[in-house]
Amino acid sequence: MLKKEEAVRQLREVGRYMMDHELAWGNAGNISARTGEDRYVISASGTFLGELGEDDLVECSFHGGATLPGARKPSKEQPMHRAVYEARPDIHAVLHASPFYSTLFACSAAQVPSDLFVETMYYLEKTARVAYHHPGSEALGEAVREMAREADILLLENHGVLVYDSSIPEARMALQTLEMACRMLLTAKGCGIPLTPLPGETVRDFLDNAGYKPKRKWTS
Repeated sequence: MLKKEEAVRQLREVGRYMMDHELAWGNAGNISARTGEDRYVISASGTFLGELGEDDLVECSFHGGATLPGARKPSKEQPMHRAVYEARPDIHAVLHASPFYSTLFACSAAQVPSDLFVETMYYLEKTARVAYHHPGSEALGEAVREMAREADILLLENHGVLVYDSSIPEARMALQTLEMACRMLLTAKGCGIPLTPLPGETVRDFLDNAGYKPKRKWTS
């Protein structure tokens, strides 16, 4: 588990990466990392992910707001970040953003492909949808909590995406894989290029036997 100082350093780094690689835009999105059994560091309200300073990342308790007096106001999206950490003790990083192609999928009924290439088989093994609720609401937090055990990527309908994983680098890779797969599918359709998905049997064999990364353990 990351110490607070290291979590802040890695979150500042991934924020810049997300902006530089079009995985986030404007001041949309918020990011966090677990720093204890009952606490996490999250970006402050209204921050620009590409320019996060040390004071722009606030440690919060599961039982309340910021752990230190005088800290900046944490993102209003705390309920959904906290819901993931509480529902999934194996999760150590949560990234919320609105990248163009992934958000286009979240604003439609299109299904995210998990059978196109190696990274999609692993990182997109399970995705799920969460119906629209207002950003920052407890209703959104509870809807995320309900789906958190069923997937590592949630499409927040008409809002954006929520990606969570065992570390900040893994969550970043999952987010980038999601955006790449959505972009590839839409580009192929626009160009009239039919894609050939891998057979289901091949995908299952990859997940069980390829040894690409440790197989994920699902509780549902």
